[in-house]
Amino acid sequence: MSYHHLALACRDIRSIHQFYEGLMGFELVKVEIAPVPGGGKAKHFFYRMEDDAHFIAFWELLDVPGLGDFETNLSRAAGLPDHINHIAFGVSSAAELQARKQRWLDAGLEVMEIDHNWCHSIYTRDPNDNLVEFCLTTGAFSETDRQRALAALTDDSLAFSPGPATVATHKPGTAAGSEALE
Repeated sequence: MSYHHLALACRDIRSIHQFYEGLMGFELVKVEIAPVPGGGKAKHFFYRMEDDAHFIAFWELLDVPGLGDFETNLSRAAGLPDHINHIAFGVSSAAELQARKQRWLDAGLEVMEIDHNWCHSIYTRDPNDNLVEFCLTTGAFSETDRQRALAALTDDSLAFSPGPATVATHKPGTAAGSEALE
């Protein structure tokens, strides 16, 4: 089972639209508009990610009494380190991951790339200032991996996992499509 949609509030739906449809390639397919209990109204925008069962959605809140200036960065709103809460989307090939990295760079975004030893990820920030990730699983999970994960549920003394194989930051305007993934 996968999730149907992730819903997030935003302050600027136009920049969200430009990023998620124009840059990420997710199609805006539906909006629901309704009153908010206590006053004001909300628009709930749904962006199709791959099919009609997988969406990312955004709330635009209008004239809601007492709303004020709210935090849209999920980690900052929770008082956590910035990288903890993030949005990760899957890709099916190294070529797709490289193409998405180049698309972000061509749009003027900085991209961090990490080979986590079992998956390879690229990260940038969306207009809500949330960390957004595309991730390709590159390894297989063993029974040893499962047993370690189960042990970590109750044992806080387990050794640290190996660090990333590589970490790189790519600046806009650089060619990134020629790097190979293993």
